Amino acid sequence: SRTCFLSFFQFTSLTYFEDSQSTLPVTVTSMKLRSLGYRTDLIFHRFEGEVSDRGCYLVIRTPSNPSYRWGNLLIFDAPPQSGDFGRWNALFEEEVGTPPRITHKVFAWDTVDGDNGAVGDFLGAGFELGEEVVMATDTLLPPRCYNHEVEIRALQTDAEFAEHLDLHVLCWEGKDDKAAYRTFYEASTASYRRMIAAGLGSWFGAFLDGRLVADMGIFAEGDLARYQSVVTHPGFRRRGVCGTLLFEVGRFALETLMAKTLVIVADEQGFAKDVYATAGFRVCERQGSLERA
Repeated sequence: SRTCFLSFFQFTSLTYFEDSQSTLPVTVTSMKLRSLGYRTDLIFHRFEGEVSDRGCYLVIRTPSNPSYRWGNLLIFDAPPQSGDFGRWNALFEEEVGTPPRITHKVFAWDTVDGDNGAVGDFLGAGFELGEEVVMATDTLLPPRCYNHEVEIRALQTDAEFAEHLDLHVLCWEGKDDKAAYRTFYEASTASYRRMIAAGLGSWFGAFLDGRLVADMGIFAEGDLARYQSVVTHPGFRRRGVCGTLLFEVGRFALETLMAKTLVIVADEQGFAKDVYATAGFRVCERQGSLERA
């Protein structure tokens, strides 16, 4: 099969200069992502993973981290329709992988209005429907309850990143056990640190009396900056810590990374989006996905 690689934010027709039968140029239309959420996801996928454009879907693979569900998935140009269940599953197994290396399936689709199509067959087979809001702003608002007690600074040392890992494992509320999540997030943290070393962003923490109580990452490419993995220690929530950190990290992205638009993604049913709204973020898109462990 022919494989081409997606140029981030440059969605033009792609030309192949050789195929099995002819040396004449062959022009193939690339998939033009509309979703701001999935477009900014590519900042991370392209750094250490593989993004292959099949015209009507993208193949995302992260060989170094096979347990990274959202680094090993398919993104289609439209939501599932009746009859897609078998085809999508077969494509995933062919393009992304099968057990024992790949033990999950994740499908996403490039919509901005929350259209989830025909998901019944998938839900009946044990998939879970994810619904998220994509929020963006170009003008930050200071939090109503700015926390002046915390110290906001970029993480630098191995000890600080070890504390960061412990904090994220503590806050993990997913279905995987914490040991499995730690293995996954260790690999993710190593990747984030390589991105930081490459100058693509930074990871900031909120410290109280020298203790890390909240953290989040910010990474940019072009005019867009994307927040990553926002967490606050359960014992320090509802004290303005997250809003304060969100605001200061956004300032860094606008002033140092020279981003023009800040992007963050939140669970449609979660409370985090309300915190983000206080900093000036507004819902601009709704996106859906299907996931099965």
